[in-house]
Amino acid sequence: MQPDYQALPMIRRIAGKETTLFFTSPIAYLFLACFAAVTLFIFFWGEAFFARNIADVRPLFEWMPVLLIFLSSTLTMRLWSEERRSGTLEHVLTQPTPLWHFVLGKFAGCLTLLGAALLVTLPLPVSVSLIGELDWGPVWAGYLATFLLGAAYLSIGLFVSSRSDNQIVSLISATALCGIFYLLGNSVITDFFGTQSAEWLRLLGSGSRFDAITRGVIDLRDLYYYLSIIAIFLTLNTYGLEKERWASSKTTPRQLSWRIVTALLIANALGANLWLGQLSGLRLDVTAGHQYSISAATQSYLSQLQEPLLLRGYFSSKTHPLLAPLVPQLQDLLREYAIASHGKVRVEFVDPLKEPELEQEANQKYGIQPAPFQVADRYQSAIVSSYFNVLVQYGDQYQVLGFRDLIEVQTGSETKLDVQLRNPEHDLTRAIKKVLNAYQSGGNPFDTLKGNLALNAYISADSALPPQLVEFRKTVQKVAENLQAQSHGRFSVNFIDPDAGDGQVAKQIAKEYGMQPLSLSLTGGSKFYFYLTLVKDKQVGQIPLNDLTEAGFKHDLEAGVKRYASGFTKTVALVTPQADVGQLGRSAGQFQTLEKFIGAELNFISEDLSDGRVSGDADVLLLLAPNNLNDKQLFAVDQFLMQGGTVIAATSPYAARLTARSISLQQHHSGLADWLAHNGLKLEEKLVLDPQNSALPLPVNRNVGGFMLQEMRMLDYPYFIDIRGQGLHHEHPVIADLPQLTMTWASPIQIDPDKQGQRKISELLRSSDKSWLSASTDVMPHLDANGQNHYASEGQTGSQLLGVVSAGRFESYFAGKASPLLSQDKIYVEPANGANTNADSVSGVIEHSPESARIILFASNDFLTDQVIRIAGSASRSEYLNSPQLIANTLDWALEDASLLSIRARGHFNRTLPPMEHDQQLFWEYGNYALAAAALGLIAWLQRARRGARHREFLRLLTE
Repeated sequence: MQPDYQALPMIRRIAGKETTLFFTSPIAYLFLACFAAVTLFIFFWGEAFFARNIADVRPLFEWMPVLLIFLSSTLTMRLWSEERRSGTLEHVLTQPTPLWHFVLGKFAGCLTLLGAALLVTLPLPVSVSLIGELDWGPVWAGYLATFLLGAAYLSIGLFVSSRSDNQIVSLISATALCGIFYLLGNSVITDFFGTQSAEWLRLLGSGSRFDAITRGVIDLRDLYYYLSIIAIFLTLNTYGLEKERWASSKTTPRQLSWRIVTALLIANALGANLWLGQLSGLRLDVTAGHQYSISAATQSYLSQLQEPLLLRGYFSSKTHPLLAPLVPQLQDLLREYAIASHGKVRVEFVDPLKEPELEQEANQKYGIQPAPFQVADRYQSAIVSSYFNVLVQYGDQYQVLGFRDLIEVQTGSETKLDVQLRNPEHDLTRAIKKVLNAYQSGGNPFDTLKGNLALNAYISADSALPPQLVEFRKTVQKVAENLQAQSHGRFSVNFIDPDAGDGQVAKQIAKEYGMQPLSLSLTGGSKFYFYLTLVKDKQVGQIPLNDLTEAGFKHDLEAGVKRYASGFTKTVALVTPQADVGQLGRSAGQFQTLEKFIGAELNFISEDLSDGRVSGDADVLLLLAPNNLNDKQLFAVDQFLMQGGTVIAATSPYAARLTARSISLQQHHSGLADWLAHNGLKLEEKLVLDPQNSALPLPVNRNVGGFMLQEMRMLDYPYFIDIRGQGLHHEHPVIADLPQLTMTWASPIQIDPDKQGQRKISELLRSSDKSWLSASTDVMPHLDANGQNHYASEGQTGSQLLGVVSAGRFESYFAGKASPLLSQDKIYVEPANGANTNADSVSGVIEHSPESARIILFASNDFLTDQVIRIAGSASRSEYLNSPQLIANTLDWALEDASLLSIRARGHFNRTLPPMEHDQQLFWEYGNYALAAAALGLIAWLQRARRGARHREFLRLLTE
């Protein structure tokens, strides 16, 4: 017997011999050609890559478990069967070389051909990466999974081939055996079983293991599963050949040793699978942004837990077949939360249909109800009520996530749906954040305050104050001192008279904060100061004088303190136009999708600004398509900014009106135009059109044989600006890995450098370099005889600014003017009971802001409306959430709460393809066919060159 160190050269020689035999016959080229042709056909035709509109290559791998069954069986059917039929097997069996050398050699030769087949498909992901933003992590994981799955099938095929001298029998038997391994984890089988049994079958199925890796999660359990199949069938192959060497039917010590070693190898391979199946942390997330891993943001929330947090999954054993594979994925993620929390999170899984008491609790206490799903099999169709919910409970606070909150559906065709968990970590962490905030909001805000906070009350002497403010000063002192007693020394109160001494403080606060003396009316009266500011480090915020009662001030003061403390839900003051019901029967200016998307993380309050002030609860002011703001409303916006607040505005000079039959555009007067121009931001009264645009789905009538048919056609529509790549300034946190954004009917933003001063300007969104401007409001698509919509650029082309942040010190639009809240005939009257005095009679103008003030401007009225979001979703065949995600990122950044920002953009269907003409699509499709053919030609040329080199070497040896 040869020593072990000669095993590798022997295996290499046998593998080289098999590879040479492959390429000297048509088998290898037929194998490679069929593999490439079927793969490309499935990718471009079967899975409709361009219609699917996602920049990934999952369709490349989706059919691999089935495709590799037939190709691997075809490749291996002759390897041992031909040896047995031709009689050369006896020669192999009589060699002193260990048989496992021959088995591994043939296996290595097959792997070489499999590797060559995968290399032929490599131009496909390269092409996709050139078209769109491809995440290469799942691509490499997919190739690894394909190689291991193919290797497992090859080992099965080699074993089957060694048992027969008929190639056709070997082909059919290998196909059947590989098919059994594939079907074990497929829904065809698992739908007949409950969740637990189905999960065990999925652990045995070669295809179900494959899906996990192609998502971008390389799990050691999945890798070992394929390696164990390879080890088991190569061992059986070697053992079967070794038995044919045995001349005696009696059991000899050698035969017994072989049987024991073979049994131990197989038992260890199976046992290790069962043992590893209990471990959930042996995995590597290779996706961009690690979208399947517990992030630092989640861990930061888990570290804030002071009491146990319950995560309970309600999953029925019988559920919809599209949801069933998602259950183990969600369960694994919940277990990851328990591991990351170091014992602070308790995870439970319940089948309510089997535990009536827990089902009653779920129904009555948490409002969890089963969802009816239509389930069909070969014999019947039925409605099954099942649970797919997650309960997040912390103390007395809880949130429930249903299947609609957790999944995302991509429509592949009229009959095919791709259902995936949308962004489970974000959904779970958002729920944890909400219950944590709700629980903490009833406690002491100073428990989560980092550093010290001061209340600086700039109040004139009592002799200068109106009578109601003298009493209110006492209220301020009382409430502030009570809060100071609860602060554990972190809150200080300072009363400062700006007029004291030579008035230096008055000059200082006028210079630093723009605080000017207040008055009661325009008709005269004394001037005085009454400003309340909260100061932490260099952050300065003002407490508005909205309510001069004790309860009102206590509410406003606590709201101000919570802005500086972590763990409290922030409040967004939302200003929207009045609903305008169109012919479709719904408002053309609704923002329910946006509110639903962000509402789980932030509190929304509707703010009409009619009293000239912004609510004291507001942490940020969000203006969505504001309409005809008057002086009072504009004053509220201006003074909120002057107090150091952040104003986010989505506005433009035009607003669209969509009905069932038409699209029209009207002039839109927001009331903000002069105010924005005063602050150095001007919106041109023009529209931006861009050849890089998202499609507009529009019904088109077509005459077919005298019959008029209506069909939905995706039309080129340059008013739907598709912003991606260089147009998204990813260096700013607001963009936060946003892959794409559709801006509709947008106007260009012009920045006035003379009015910006020392402010910091950050560009967020830009159209492409080929965009142009138009003053026409005729935005209805005009179709030619072929039903096509054509636009030609007009005038000069160039990139246009569509989103911007301006931060720093701003001068008030009302500086040097009287407050709009004061009227000529306003005279102060002492209330009868002195219990409820409104602050409308006290007003002044803060003339400039601190450095913390910010204006964030997006130049479109409509890109956040429900109608436009639905249109964008129908174009991409999925729920379109990029525009709500942009506003969520903006709010997080404005509130300096970027914890969820890092994981919000982890959606499965976010990486859309850029808009392309049909000719471009054909170029990429046929280009890949040509590259595959060229790769085959290159392999043939290399093999011919290799044979030529070996032939020349042989001739050289003969002549020596």
